[in-house]
Amino acid sequence: MSSETILILGGGGKTGRRVAERLLAKGRDVRLASRSTVPVFDWTDPSGWAAALDGVDAAYVSYQPDLAVPGAVEAIGTLSRLALKKGVRHLVLLSGRGEDEALAAEEALKQSGIGYTIIRASWFFQNFSEAFLLDGILAGELVLPVADVREPFIDADDIADVAVAALIEPGHGQKTYEVTGPQLMTFGEAVAEIARQSGREIRFTTVDIRTYVAMLREAQIPAGYIWLIEYLFMNVLDGRNESLTDGVVQAIGRPPRDFADYVRETAATGVWEDLK
Repeated sequence: MSSETILILGGGGKTGRRVAERLLAKGRDVRLASRSTVPVFDWTDPSGWAAALDGVDAAYVSYQPDLAVPGAVEAIGTLSRLALKKGVRHLVLLSGRGEDEALAAEEALKQSGIGYTIIRASWFFQNFSEAFLLDGILAGELVLPVADVREPFIDADDIADVAVAALIEPGHGQKTYEVTGPQLMTFGEAVAEIARQSGREIRFTTVDIRTYVAMLREAQIPAGYIWLIEYLFMNVLDGRNESLTDGVVQAIGRPPRDFADYVRETAATGVWEDLK
C-alpha cells in the first residue's frame, strides 16, 4: 500500500469516479475534490486550489464542463503551475480529441514544467447510458444534429484504466495517449445496436443544428450547456475524428473494449428499459 495521496478532480464524473474506484481497490490514498468537498475545489474560484493540492503526489484532472469553454486553457495553466509549486509530481489530464482549445490546454500543461500524461479521448460509450443521450434512448427516439459522421466511441472504463496506469506506474511521463475504441460508428449505428440488444424499438433522427438548439431552449437547458453542445456538434463532429488509434494498447498493453460488449453488459443492468 502506498502512502502517496492522489487527487481526483472531477471525481463524480464518468471517468473520475472510475479512476477513484480503481485506485481505492489498489489500496491507494485518494482525495476527491469538488465544490461539495472539504477543501472545496471550484474551477471558477482558484482560491481553494492550493488547499486541495496540499500533500498531493499526483492528480487526475478532468475539467468541467469541457476544455472547449472559455477560460479552460488559463485554468489548466494556472493549476499546473500551482501544482508544481506545491510539490505535485505528476498530472494526468483528460483532453478532448479534435478540439483546438483542448490542444491549447495541453500545451499550457506542458509549459508549466510539471510531469504529465495526456489522455486525448473521443466520445464515451457511457454518453448513451450516463449522460444526456440517455433521455432520448429512454423516450424511444434519439434526436441529434449529426448524420453519417463516424465516431471512434471509447469506453470510459478503458480511459480509467489508462489513467490509473499513468498515475501509479512508471514509464508514462511526458506522454500523450490518443485513445479510441476499436471501430468507427455513426450515432445511428450505435442506437441500432442498443435497440437490438435491449429488445426495444429506438429510432435515430437527424435534425439541423438550428432546430436542435431550438429544442434545447424549449427544454430550458442552460445557455452555457447549449453553447457547448452547439460547439461540439458544429466543430468536432465534422469528420475530423474518423480514424482509429492504438493509444489504449500503447498505454496498458491490451485492446479497447468493443461497443457491442458495452451494450450487452449495460442492457443487463436495466438502464435502457422502457419505463412507460
